[in-house]
Parts: sequence; structure tokens; C-alpha cells
Amino acid sequence: MSSITQNTQIKLIARPQGAPTAELFKVETQPVPKIETGQFLVKQSHMSLDPAMLGWMSADRDSYIPPVELNDVMRSSGYAEVIESQHPDFAVGDSVTGMFGWQEYAVSNGQGINKVDPSLPADMVLSVLALPGLTATQGLLRMAQPKSGDTLVVTGAAGSVGSIVGQLAKAKGLRVIGVVGSDDKADWIVNILGFDGAINYKTDNLNEKLTELTPDGIDLFFENTGGPIQSLIFQRMNAHGQIIVCGMIADYTVAEPAPGPNWINIIKKRLTIQGFTMPDHFHEVPQILELLVPFVQKGQIQYRSHTLKGLTSAIGGLNLLFTGGNQGKLIVEL
Repeated sequence: MSSITQNTQIKLIARPQGAPTAELFKVETQPVPKIETGQFLVKQSHMSLDPAMLGWMSADRDSYIPPVELNDVMRSSGYAEVIESQHPDFAVGDSVTGMFGWQEYAVSNGQGINKVDPSLPADMVLSVLALPGLTATQGLLRMAQPKSGDTLVVTGAAGSVGSIVGQLAKAKGLRVIGVVGSDDKADWIVNILGFDGAINYKTDNLNEKLTELTPDGIDLFFENTGGPIQSLIFQRMNAHGQIIVCGMIADYTVAEPAPGPNWINIIKKRLTIQGFTMPDHFHEVPQILELLVPFVQKGQIQYRSHTLKGLTSAIGGLNLLFTGGNQGKLIVEL
């Protein structure tokens, strides 16, 4: 441990104006901090890149989590190994996940840190058992009321959250339609993950395709992206339908967010609409995993990851989330 003296970090130095660019970040080397009683030091091996990061980079203080302050290490979740410990609950060699940020080493007091089975691949942990799987499980199984035979439409269906939402819904007996941005992603969710249909929002006639794939209307809408198809899905909701709003990536980089659907349908159809974010539920992670893990153990959850190499690849890699260029859960391997 004494040979480790330097910690490479990437700090946020400016607020984004649209899509993230390299000028927003600065790479620095700092001494590895010393741990005190009740703390432990981790060496991070994998970082997760997520759409929520753009919100964390903005100056908006009226949100579910404070922004990353300028000149602070960029916030992110990751997978790491404990390499030094003065904490009674974390031992050297433990594999853990948590919000470690864009850096090689991090000190923690254990808050918000979860131990994971070291035999599981890091990309599987970050793709399924970390933020994506927790978000999908919380939104679909703990907030919505999915019923066998219902029709679910999920946007961002080939993404890290949407793909798990759809697979959980299929395992619960729902008819699942996914909205994606390429024919490759449509093929993956239908022919590999078992979705009942896919809509390519870039090339399909949205109204015609949605009507064709949801002949009995829509009971449950899991919204990850926003965009023009949102209003069309909203108009096809059945009475007493549920809408879970998890993300709006189509609006994260535009100057003026798109106007939402008219509220008349909420009254006519007696719809329930619920927005949520995972930081409200981090204290419930054990209960969420109790729901999710059995599906994983039965082989009902598949994933694919898109891995970038090297800490600094995060800077350019973040933009893949907004162009749709990633093929699966976006991960940086340090």
C-alpha cells in the first residue's frame, strides 16, 4: 500500500451548454488520501456512465440531488476493491459498488457502499445489480403494478434500464413493446431479450407502428427518454393506466424542453403518473435486490455492455449516451 502515492482524478470545471464536451473537464493528479478510523480506501476498476450525469453537471439546484460543484471530482458510480481499511464492516479484498467518482482511488466511510460477490464479473454487476437493475426493479416492481396480460411500452428499451424493465415485465407475463434508435437494437430486444415488438423512433412511422403493436392500448408506460413518441404513447393509454417517468434524455441537451402532452387524457383515462429517481431509494437497496436477484438467478435477465478503456475515455465516452452510439451499458475500465 505504501507504494501507492498518486491518484489520477477528472474534475468538472465548467457547466455544459448542450451536449458534454472535453472542455468541461480537467485531469489532475493528487496524493492518495490517508484513511482514518471508520474509513477505507478503494481502488476502482470500473466506472459506470449514465444519462443522469448531465443533470448532475448542470447548475440546477432544484433537483433530486445537488449538482457536482465546479473543481470537484466528477460524480459516478463504480466497482472497486477495498485495499486498506480501518472500518469494522469492510475488509481488505472486499468487492464493493458505490459513488466513487471519476478517479482511481477513493476514501469512504461506508455510507451508500454495497458489498458484492467477487465471483461476479464487474460489467455484470454494473449492468444489472447496480444502478440500472435497481432503477428498473424499483420503478416497475415497487412503484408500478404490472399485471400479467397488460401491455407495457418502454422507451430507451435497449438501454441499461429499459432492457431490464422489459425483461422483468416479460417474466411477469406482460406484453412488452420497446422503443429504440436502431435496427440492431430492435433486433436485440426482440430476438434475444424476447420483447413482443420494437419501434425504431428514427425510421418507423411512429403512429402507425405504435397502433399496430398495441392493438389493445397501453396499460403501463415506462418513460426513459422523452421525444416525439411520448405524446403518441400517452394518447394510447388505457383507463387507469400507469406512467412511470424515469428519464428524459431527449431534453437534457436542448435549450427548450419539448412541451408535454395535454392533461385532458389524465382525467379521461384516470391515469397515474409517477416520477422517481434512485437516490430517494438507496436506503432500500437490500429490499430491491431481494426482488431482482431471483430473476437473475433464473437466467431471466440478459445484458450487454459497451466498455471503454482508461479513465480519460470517460470524457469523450459520455457523449455516446446522447448520440445513442453505445451498444449496451456504458462502462469505463480503468
